[in-house]
Amino acid sequence: MLTLMRNRLPPLLCELHAHTTWSDGDLSVRELVDLYGGRGFDVLCVTDHTLRTDDPWLEPQDRDTFGVRRDVHAAYVSDVLREAGRAHAMYGLLVIPGTELTYNADCPEGSAHAVAVGLTRFASVDDGLDGALETARAAGAAIIAAHPFDDEPWPDPTRRTRRFAIDPKLRRLAHRFELFNRTTLFGWVAREGLPFVASGDFHQPTHLGGWKTLLPCEKDPDAVVAYLRSARPAYVTRVDDALPPGLTGSLIAAEHCRTASAA
Repeated sequence: MLTLMRNRLPPLLCELHAHTTWSDGDLSVRELVDLYGGRGFDVLCVTDHTLRTDDPWLEPQDRDTFGVRRDVHAAYVSDVLREAGRAHAMYGLLVIPGTELTYNADCPEGSAHAVAVGLTRFASVDDGLDGALETARAAGAAIIAAHPFDDEPWPDPTRRTRRFAIDPKLRRLAHRFELFNRTTLFGWVAREGLPFVASGDFHQPTHLGGWKTLLPCEKDPDAVVAYLRSARPAYVTRVDDALPPGLTGSLIAAEHCRTASAA
């Protein structure tokens, strides 16, 4: 399988799920670009949270200021696209804007998050996640079910986002599912035979390691989004430490490429 991939296109080492100071990340977009660019990644998707205006997981005083709201969405996208140009010039890093459409509920069974890769228009979740996902799909984004918990252990069981695991109707709105979020395995995704990816869900520099996605496609925003929206296979690899200086993400990814079944 790896030989076939080499004969076609070198796999791109991707971070598909990352947060900045626009929501709950520790780094600015510029700092995030410098971190991933300096470590040899090929693709970085910036996916800060868009939440309900009455989100029950937020303190009431934070609901008007947290995350990518309608009033700051244009500035957020502009920031990411501005840094995308610098990322390409300095590192050869492809940066793609997006959002994490975040619907939190009072119970885990009603909560679900989805990363919309390539989404540059605002999609509100105030009327439910389903409508937001339909809006994002119609806009051409690739939808990834984020940390789709079933019965996996978590320090706070009330914060497990379980709806994708129990709602087949919602599941049909996602193109891909996180098999790994950092190092947490969502085994039901593999058992159901769903199209998978692996993401870092980056919030702080210690999240740089863990499981990542390899995509054998052109290094172009439209190509990456189209591949994620397709039924073609993605591959995963584990990045335990910073990539060695001078070694590109594509090369190290090719050396460590493996499918989930071999992990």
